[in-house]
Amino acid sequence: MSGGGRELPPVNCSPAVAANAEGDAIEVLESADILPVAPEDYDPESSGFISTERFRDLLATHGSELDPHKLEVLLALADNNADGKICYQDFVNLMSNKRSNSFRRAILQGGRQLKGSALREEVGLGLSQRLVRHVAYETLPREVDRKWYFDSYTYCPPPWLILFITVAEVVVFMYYGFQLDRWVLQVSSPSYLKGPLPYHPQLRSQAWRYLSYAFMHTGIEHLSLNMAMQLLVGVPLEMVHGALRITLIYVCGVLAGSLAVSVTDMTAPVVGSSGGVYALVSAHLANVVMNWSGMKCQFKLFRMAMALVCMSVEFGRAVWLRFYPQAFPPCPNPSFVAHLGGVAVGLTMGVVILQNYEQRLQEQSLFWIFFCVYTLFVLCAVFWNVFAYSLLDVRLPPHP
Repeated sequence: MSGGGRELPPVNCSPAVAANAEGDAIEVLESADILPVAPEDYDPESSGFISTERFRDLLATHGSELDPHKLEVLLALADNNADGKICYQDFVNLMSNKRSNSFRRAILQGGRQLKGSALREEVGLGLSQRLVRHVAYETLPREVDRKWYFDSYTYCPPPWLILFITVAEVVVFMYYGFQLDRWVLQVSSPSYLKGPLPYHPQLRSQAWRYLSYAFMHTGIEHLSLNMAMQLLVGVPLEMVHGALRITLIYVCGVLAGSLAVSVTDMTAPVVGSSGGVYALVSAHLANVVMNWSGMKCQFKLFRMAMALVCMSVEFGRAVWLRFYPQAFPPCPNPSFVAHLGGVAVGLTMGVVILQNYEQRLQEQSLFWIFFCVYTLFVLCAVFWNVFAYSLLDVRLPPHP
């Protein structure tokens, strides 16, 4: 993804592409009801382009009906086109909230900074607007993206995914807490691994367990750390990037965690959402480091240190528990390798997903490279689970 300080090539818009976009532009303008819809008003030659002079006249006449930050971006788009004309596709992308890479290059071309004060300096905002502004500064490294997100976000749909997962984990924990009459180190109960959710190597043919194990935790200490990181990091990321992208990172982290355990710690069971949580947190922290100068969140160094401390404490707890005397010999305690699987997903595919806020993932070659690598890992792990246990004559512990 290109940055603001990098010299970017000019945007070319062929007449064919522009002509195809002309109908879309008219439809968008009609639905938005903010600019004249007659083609001759803004493109009398039917060339597929609009002159910057005519474009600025339209903005001067109808700009008060636009979001103020969107108006800034439109003015930047007009000022940065030295050839005196603007491609319809770039204009349609703006009006329909479809931000392509070529459109961002058009805005940044010439190194021009947006006019107006920073989003942080705006006053008179309501509570919900301040929350959206806070999330924008927590997750996005460029001011143009923060302003765009601030104007575009509507709380519809709300960040339901992370909240739903968290509530489900709490419900499952409460159920087992009452059933086992144990809240700390539930894993020490003989009945802990008898349910339908945890992954156990003897039951690896039950495919749902490679994902369902994430809803169980070894105790309240395990659940609390995962839930805190999941909510503090996952909810803002979902508000910015949407449930689909966050689901992709989270589920890939969970699946990679259980498969990594089945390959490297073959006799151990696994529980906990650490694979998905560590995928999200690792991707976010890596994104912050890679865009350090642009990230304007407060106390970012201290907060990054605290996030790393929490991750280290949780990982250390998992390692300690793995080698702690077995609660029900000869079955080992749950593995810690799922944490590492989640980190691997976060630092590869997760970083690419979070970096490309305004672009479609299917247009990113690096995303497809990491996705293919991940798919290859899953296929190899599946074959490993089918054949390796018998070929290596692994002695599995009995299911409790």
